[in-house]
Parts: sequence; structure tokens; C-alpha cells
Amino acid sequence: MNGTVHIVDDDEAIRDALGWLLQSRGLAWQGYDSAEAFRQAVDDARAGCLVLDIRMGGMSGLELFHQLSEEGFLLPVIFLTGHGDVPMAVGALKKGAFDFFEKPFNDNDLVNRVIEALEKDAGRRSQETASDSVRQRLETLTPRERQIMDLILAGKYNKVIADELSISMRTVEVHRANLLDKMGVRTAVELARLLQPKG
Repeated sequence: MNGTVHIVDDDEAIRDALGWLLQSRGLAWQGYDSAEAFRQAVDDARAGCLVLDIRMGGMSGLELFHQLSEEGFLLPVIFLTGHGDVPMAVGALKKGAFDFFEKPFNDNDLVNRVIEALEKDAGRRSQETASDSVRQRLETLTPRERQIMDLILAGKYNKVIADELSISMRTVEVHRANLLDKMGVRTAVELARLLQPKG
């Protein structure tokens, strides 16, 4: 599976045990002994997920999470928490964390959630790639093709578009064929579907 599991925990034994566990399931991982070390090593463009201890010396996992959230860092975050930290972890879930596990946790349950987090991240990335591709195609359209596309999407027929723009119907047909070709679709319905915002 694509993506690296970034383990941020100041307890070396936990980092190593988790790393070994992930490796045994064929997952790539990288360990960091502090939130600061993670910040220095990782940029937000990488694929994967983050397994983050809530309490650490220096910057806490929660502080790191809030910083990353404000910066638009999109990797899913799974918190590891001690017993007293559960309310904090629940608060983090409400702010967009993927999940949390209270120590001691069940190894397999954790790895299964990590795999789900990696799948979620991969899905988001492929959706972004698709959006980029649509954006690039839109940029190839001429201003006239954009104008005609907007009228097509508003449900107007070629004749109405020709009248509105004071051009011949044949010209509308040529522009329409060109813009559908550039967008990689065959019909107005496919075009509308392609440009529909993905929820």
C-alpha cells in the first residue's frame, strides 16, 4: 500500500514495537521522537497517515495536531492516548482527527485503522489528481468556448446560444464539438457530471 505511517512518540519502545507491527503487515513507517522532529522532517505533500502520541515532552501531540490543522495538513491523524487524555482525544476527533486509541491498545485493531487511514488518504489524493486534471482541461478552453460551455450547462440549446451570442448556429456547433473534445466528454450530460463538485 502507498504511503508512510509516521509514528510520533517520545517513547522509543512504543515506536519500535509499532514499527515492527506495521512492517509485519507490509506497511512502510518512519519514527520521530518528538513533534518538533516530525515538523522538521516532513512536508505536507507526502502520502500516508500520522500516529501521534497526545502527551510528549516539548510540543504535545495535540499542539502539533492544531498547528497542522491550521496549516491545512491533510494526512489522517490517529492519536495514542493515556487514560486521562481520552476527553482531549475526543475533542480532537471533533476537530477532524481520524481516530484515537487508549494505551494499552489492541495491536491488530490499531493496524486495521491505520490501513483505513491510508486508504482514506489515497482516495483523497486520487480525487485531487482528478480535480487537477479537470482544471487543466478547463484552462485549454478559449474564452468563447468557456462562454458556450456555461450556456450549455445552463441547459440552453444551440439555437438559443447562437441567438444570445449573435453568432451562427454552425459556429456554436463547432465550438461545442471542440470544447467537448478538450474536456474529454461526448455529451452535455457527461460534461455536467465531470464539473459537478465532488462531495
